[in-house]
Amino acid sequence: MVQIVVRDNNVEQALRALKKKMQREGLFREMKARQHFEKPSEKKARQRAEAVRRARKLARKRAQREGIV
Repeated sequence: MVQIVVRDNNVEQALRALKKKMQREGLFREMKARQHFEKPSEKKARQRAEAVRRARKLARKRAQREGIV
């Protein structure tokens, strides 16, 4: 469970901290995913696509670091 301490009645700062924590923990993504049922086959396809995207991004970063691109 996420807990945020409100200091000096500064609610805006506490809200920003809450949003940041929720985003780090992936709660926003999970809430969006749970809005509608996702078939297991769709879930697998999405996860495969995400893995491919991550791999390509990592390869791009490695190539850039090595000076290839």
